[in-house]
Amino acid sequence: DLGSISTTLPKAMANSLWNNRVVFYEGCAAQVFFFVFLVGTEYFLLTVMSYDRYVAICKPLHYGSLLGSRACAQMAAAAWGSGFLDAVLHTASTFSLPLCQGNAVDQFFCEIPQILKLSCSDTYLREVGALVFSFSLGFGCFVFIVFSYVQIFRAVLRMPSEQGRHKAFSMCLPHLAVVSMFSSTAMFTYLKPPSISSPSLDLVVSFLYSVVPPAVNPLIYSMRNQELKHAVSKIFGYMLLQNQ
Repeated sequence: DLGSISTTLPKAMANSLWNNRVVFYEGCAAQVFFFVFLVGTEYFLLTVMSYDRYVAICKPLHYGSLLGSRACAQMAAAAWGSGFLDAVLHTASTFSLPLCQGNAVDQFFCEIPQILKLSCSDTYLREVGALVFSFSLGFGCFVFIVFSYVQIFRAVLRMPSEQGRHKAFSMCLPHLAVVSMFSSTAMFTYLKPPSISSPSLDLVVSFLYSVVPPAVNPLIYSMRNQELKHAVSKIFGYMLLQNQ
C-alpha cells in the first residue's frame, strides 16, 4: 500500500505545487512498472488472504498443515513473482510502441490506457493482448475470492455460537471491504464504455482506484485492533468534550 501510493502521489503533488506537468520518459516507464508491480502484487496477495480465511474457518483442523510457514512463504513469493512478471510484460509492451499523437498524458500519473491513446501503430494490439491476459488472470482471482467467501459464509451461518459467528465476520469483513473497493474501482476504470469517458471522470476514477484503497486499507485492517479502537474512541471523546 505504501509503495503503490508513493509511486504516483508524490510526483503529482510536486507537479501541482510547482505548476509543472513534465514527466521524463524514463520516469514514466518506471512509474508504470512499479505501479503495475505493486498493485498487481496486492491483488494476488488479497487472493491468498481469501484462501487463508477459507482454511481458517472451513478447515480449522487442517490449518497448520495447509498453511504452515513454508506454504505461506511459497504463496507470498508466487504473488510477488507474478506481480513482477506482469509489470515487466506491460512495461515492455507499452514502451515499445511508437508514440505519434503528442506526448501529453491526460492523467495525474502515467497510466497505460492514456499512453496507448498516444500510439498510432497497429502494434498496440500487443499491449491490448497483455491487458486481456492480465484481466483474465485478475478475473480468475476474483472468481476464486468469490468462491472462497461463498464457502466461508455458508460455514459461518451454520455456526451454533453467536460469538463464533461474530469472530469470523470480524476477520473476514475488513478483507472483503478492501477487495470490493479495489476491484470495483479498477474494473470501472478499465471497462467503462467510451461513451461515458471524459477527462474529468477518468481523473476521478483513477484517483479512486490508485490512491483511495492504499490509503484506506491500513485503517480498515487496523480497526480489528482493540487497542487502536480504544485509542480512537478516547480521541473522539476528548474532541467532543473540547467542543462542549
